[in-house]
Amino acid sequence: MIGFEEKMISLKLEQIVPVKKLTVGIQYTEKFKQVAASISEVGIIEPPVVAPMKGEKNRYIMLDGHLRLEILKLLATGDEVVCLVSKDDECYTYNKHISRISTIQEHRMIMRAIERGVPEKKIAAALNVNIGSIRNKLNLLQGICSEAADLLKDKHVAMGVFAILRKMKEVRQVEAAVLMEDAGNYTVSYAEALFAATPREHIIDTSKPKKVKGLDPEQMARMETEMASLQREYDLIEENYGTDVLNLTLAKTYLTTLLENGRVVGYLAKHHAEFLSQFQQIAEMQSLTGKAATA
Repeated sequence: MIGFEEKMISLKLEQIVPVKKLTVGIQYTEKFKQVAASISEVGIIEPPVVAPMKGEKNRYIMLDGHLRLEILKLLATGDEVVCLVSKDDECYTYNKHISRISTIQEHRMIMRAIERGVPEKKIAAALNVNIGSIRNKLNLLQGICSEAADLLKDKHVAMGVFAILRKMKEVRQVEAAVLMEDAGNYTVSYAEALFAATPREHIIDTSKPKKVKGLDPEQMARMETEMASLQREYDLIEENYGTDVLNLTLAKTYLTTLLENGRVVGYLAKHHAEFLSQFQQIAEMQSLTGKAATA
């Protein structure tokens, strides 16, 4: 997943280096005219994406937004533009693998446009959506705790996921966001599955029965039990992790020292070859992830 800096930056147009040449006559196309009219009336809603240029101070490579940059130059309405900065330009090949603005980042851009006095109707026209969609995006984070929002800030989360998260208490919202991040799954169906497995004490409105499409009350109760069991196992692993790592590190160090003794190695090779092979693998581990050391 491509990541972005949380704060966008304002750059002078001359600081941005395009990596793609626009086709001749593109300014006469319908798309160009529509985007130009939108920028002229509303301004930039979706910021261009840039990455710091290696070896060049205060210069940035344009990763996404060449058309917007060209329009800004032609309109001559200013010499700066607010940009989204990629954390790692190695994720890009400049002309493909471009990641669009995340759901929460789009929400914040719309909020800024509203604060500047841009009417909802104009924003809707600029994004080619209806006003109802703009209002949904404006209210995106209502009822979402700041910790969960922070976890999802640069992820492409389905809009419907936030409605499901609002049904959960804050602690469960954070747990759900962590589980989505671990699974790399930000779909409505996965969020519904997490909601189905949520204990009733972590639901906002306990007066209403949980309803999840395709699941009956008995199945949801079973999912709650399984989730609680998994959480207990996770807590136990987390509690013992430090001690286990220390013990394993000591064991590895001891085996490494032991295998430096030729007599010990000779004895093991003769009588316990299968153990010797395993001990050598452990001693050669670069870390406790199981990767062998490289020369």
